[in-house]
Amino acid sequence: MATDKSKILIVDDEDDILEFLKYNFEQNDYKVYTAKNGLKALNLVEKHHPDLVFLDVMMPKMDGIETCRVIRNNDRFDDVIVVFLTARNEDYTEIAGFEAGGDDFITKPIRIRTLLARTKAYLKRRKKNDMPEITIGNFMLDTNKRVVLMDNKAIKLPRLQFRLLKLLATQPERVYTREEIYHKIWGSETVVGERTLDVHIRNIRKHLGDQFIRTYKGVGYSFK
Repeated sequence: MATDKSKILIVDDEDDILEFLKYNFEQNDYKVYTAKNGLKALNLVEKHHPDLVFLDVMMPKMDGIETCRVIRNNDRFDDVIVVFLTARNEDYTEIAGFEAGGDDFITKPIRIRTLLARTKAYLKRRKKNDMPEITIGNFMLDTNKRVVLMDNKAIKLPRLQFRLLKLLATQPERVYTREEIYHKIWGSETVVGERTLDVHIRNIRKHLGDQFIRTYKGVGYSFK
């Protein structure tokens, strides 16, 4: 049971899914808001600043990918977790979602016990901030502001990519296996697609360049 009334926004254009999820989350002591399109969702994000947003991908007026992108472009909502709910399995949908700043993908049909377990894990990790600053040469990672500084130039990363970079930078030169990363970033309750980690690493490199993260093919990654 959630003890602090964490706020969840569920966005889907299907009434039965909204009703089903709203009922189950409320039964587990969450404060729940619902919307049927991206524009309404953005209004609710502004009004209530939810802890977690579940976003359908295909919706009228504004789809989930664009809705996520708008949320991520507002620094006030850096701490909001965004998880996509989708019946689509195409690679480009998942890649577009992560590039827009999404934290995870959950494929329909939804198994409610699994979703509740994931939600608990998402919110638990959201509260962790045990190392406020990591400095290595001209590289500085500020976990309070969730920003990377390189030569005093600020670089903003999506929340999950920032957590992934923090994990690697905490112990430079240590090789983290893919399994370790999955467990520490997504949790043992979550089944992560094989390409998900690679997409996030590629997006981090787009922001920082190739000099910081080393790939060990078939094994994992380390921070140089």
